[in-house]
Amino acid sequence: MTATEDAAVAISDSRLHGRVALVTGAAGNVGSALIGALSAAGADVAVAYHSGREAAEQLAADVRATGRRALAIPADLRDADAAERLVDAVAEKLGAVDILVANAGAGVPRSWQQVGAAEFDEALAVNLRAPYLMARRVLPLMIDRSWGRILFVSSLAAWVGGPFGPDYSASKAALHGLTHYFAGPASRHGVTVNVLAPALVGEHSVAMMDEETARAYTAAIPVGRLGKTDELAAFAVAILENGYLTNKVLTIDGGMLPR
Repeated sequence: MTATEDAAVAISDSRLHGRVALVTGAAGNVGSALIGALSAAGADVAVAYHSGREAAEQLAADVRATGRRALAIPADLRDADAAERLVDAVAEKLGAVDILVANAGAGVPRSWQQVGAAEFDEALAVNLRAPYLMARRVLPLMIDRSWGRILFVSSLAAWVGGPFGPDYSASKAALHGLTHYFAGPASRHGVTVNVLAPALVGEHSVAMMDEETARAYTAAIPVGRLGKTDELAAFAVAILENGYLTNKVLTIDGGMLPR
């Protein structure tokens, strides 16, 4: 096979057309942008949500109107059994999951004094345990088919803390370790595992803060504005399309963290 033919195969292999993508937290602002970008790239999509049923069902209907397959499916990821049930439900209705985007996250602005055992455990359940259990469920079939993509959505808070509490920062940082654990063994089977770590993206990201705090955090972004959800979604799809990119923590933060 020539170098040109090798390149053609690599490009063809990177396309997402016909792949089944599961996105958690999909009814939210970032999640809906991810769903839109994935379906535009040719993927069939499972819109997993905890709240926002109407929005999730409308999003799935909008995707189906474009000719792609889509379904909205509820999951309370605080429940230890929900993650694997979600993967199995998607496999039953759309086919085995080719692309997992663990985007759901639990976090509210609060100080360490406000975070006790219950709050910490809930953040770990949604932000870390559920992504782990979903990855554990999808990996065997990805390996069997020699193709798969896992993308954990972390946060700049994993490095710099921030207003969303120690539970949020710690659980997001732990996703980086989870990625490094899975990526090496999975890579030889055509499966990539990466982390996308955004800073503040979309107006909703500062909506829960008081006005002074929101203004201060926005002012700290070197590009001078919040990120846009479509910018994040486009970057996510680029990561998922690339079969040579794995074991990476990739920031999208307007220049806040030089690395």
